Amino acid sequence: MRRNTERMLSMIDSAVAGAAPFLPVRLVVFPEFAHAAPVFQTAKELLEKLAVTIPNEHTELLERKAREHDIYIQTGTMLEADPLWPGRVFNTTCLIGPEGVLYKYRKVNTWIPYEVHTSPHDLEGYEEPLFPVADTPIGKIGCAICYDWLFPEAIRQLAAGGAEVLVRVSAYMEPWGATPPMDWWTTVNRCRALENTAYVVAANQGASLKHYPPYSWPGGSMVLDFDGRVLAEASPGPGERIVVAPLDISALRHERASRRGHHMLAHLRTEAYPVYKEHRYPPKMQSEGESAEPLSFEANCQLIDESKRKIETP
Repeated sequence: MRRNTERMLSMIDSAVAGAAPFLPVRLVVFPEFAHAAPVFQTAKELLEKLAVTIPNEHTELLERKAREHDIYIQTGTMLEADPLWPGRVFNTTCLIGPEGVLYKYRKVNTWIPYEVHTSPHDLEGYEEPLFPVADTPIGKIGCAICYDWLFPEAIRQLAAGGAEVLVRVSAYMEPWGATPPMDWWTTVNRCRALENTAYVVAANQGASLKHYPPYSWPGGSMVLDFDGRVLAEASPGPGERIVVAPLDISALRHERASRRGHHMLAHLRTEAYPVYKEHRYPPKMQSEGESAEPLSFEANCQLIDESKRKIETP
């Protein structure tokens, strides 16, 4: 993790220096698992060998770098342990500015059945906001992680919380990658931008199969405007890329204020969707202090099957 964090600090310096003749860099975003990938198969192993509490030495190094350059940094994810929730591991990213950690986002829609991380949604008595938004001098910023973005409701909640810049921290893998005909990565990013009238900054892991079997991650990090236009895009494929694009928050605010047609946030008929009145997943929630049932691929499959039965027999 220390080696990964040091590389990220170096990349921040490169991005700031490279863009200096043209425009100031104020926001830097890293992909999911940039600090640490979940290379162990059980939550128990992750907690013993890889999980960290937050804040930690990595967030402190990034805070120092944020103050040095007067920037905001959306970290790559860390596997997080929290003494309040023993036996559980979260997939977590932080927004860090010169003033410190502004929010901590824990992945709500874990990539089940494969991920054995805990969703904070599944914990009864969990009181922290699931979808925090930070009001910063460069705009209102909200983040969600990878699979979260396949749930329009998650990103809509960030927009409803005021987010003007929607950040996607991802390790989105093939075959649902950044090139046709299965370019889910690009399609979803564009949809979330235009349906929420918000900028999207999406950083994707670009790791090759030989480093992280059984998947390869196609990169394709991109920045989109509030109409879903791609402003900048990394060429797909493994390897490091730095993508830079201008975000005009004043233009976004003018658009939201003046637009009447295609203003989906204002047009939302919230009561029209009875599907949200029914609890669906997970079938059972756990209370604070209750011993964690060990998450596993098999247990996740059983929960998914039980949830599917609710769909089949409404």
